[in-house]
Amino acid sequence: VQLQASGGGLVQAGGSLRLSCVVSGRFFSSSTMGWFRQPPGKEREFVGASTWSGGNTDYATSAKGRFTISRDNSKNTVYLQMNSLKPEDTAVYYCAARRPYFTGSHYDTDDYDYWGQGTQVTVSS
Repeated sequence: VQLQASGGGLVQAGGSLRLSCVVSGRFFSSSTMGWFRQPPGKEREFVGASTWSGGNTDYATSAKGRFTISRDNSKNTVYLQMNSLKPEDTAVYYCAARRPYFTGSHYDTDDYDYWGQGTQVTVSS
């Protein structure tokens, strides 16, 4: 399984970006997908997730109301739409996938089995 994230860039505060993550393999629709970020000098943190079971989404407090995760199972792609960006959103953003059919916690990096390479998001003030 390979994950390829893209869509990062430099944006002014208040702007928007949409990140994409394309996943190889045929079990995408049965896998929980997560987005994490790693700010400079900090640990990787949970941003949000799209669960395969029930098609639910879940967000970190910092992302609620501003970020939206969606997925297109026909394209094996998960998206992270980020609006009203703030300088504190500056980070490398990673997409991650759990093994198919696994449920349970999706908040920790250890909950995921496959990772993309990360895409840089920089928000200027």
